[in-house]
Amino acid sequence: MSIPGTAVMGAVSHGAGRLPLCYDRRMTRVAIGADDRTPLTDALLVELERRGFETVAYGPMAGRDEPWAEIGERVAQDVVSGQADAGIACCHTGTGVSIAANKVPGTRAALCRDAETARGARAWNDANVLCLSLASTGVDELRGILDAWFDDILVDEEERLSLDRLAEMDAARTGA
Repeated sequence: MSIPGTAVMGAVSHGAGRLPLCYDRRMTRVAIGADDRTPLTDALLVELERRGFETVAYGPMAGRDEPWAEIGERVAQDVVSGQADAGIACCHTGTGVSIAANKVPGTRAALCRDAETARGARAWNDANVLCLSLASTGVDELRGILDAWFDDILVDEEERLSLDRLAEMDAARTGA
C-alpha cells in the first residue's frame, strides 16, 4: 500500500502492502486527535492549516468527547489505511495515545518531546504517527517539532533490518 501524495524513497514489506520510508512535502492530509482541547491543540490546528495541510480531527477538536485509546486507534487507522498521509495524536502525557496507536498493525507511533526526538523517530524508526503530551509540550516548541517531523527525511538504511523486523512482527500478529 503506498500512501497518496508521498514520494516513496524506499519501502518495507508489511502484510499485504508496502509502507514508505520517507514522506515529502506533498503530504496533504493529516489525521489529528486529542482527548482534550487545549491551547496546544488549537495551535496545532492553526499551524497545520498554515502549512497547507488538510486535517481530519478526532475528539474535542471535532466536537466529540472520545477517550485517548480511541483517539490513538482512529488516528493510526487513518494513516495505515491511507486515508491520511500522517497522524498526530495527543493526550495528557502522550503515552496513552502512543500505546493505543501502536496496537494498529503498521503503525509506528512515537512520543516526541522535542524536535530532535521527532527527527530521530522519522530517520531511524520510520515513525508515521507523532504523539505529543498536552501537559509537557509547549506551544513554543510545537513549530520546531513539526518542522522536524514534516521535513524531507530519508530513513537511514542502516535501520533496514530493524524496520523489516517490525514488519515481520506486525505480519505475525495479523496472520498476514
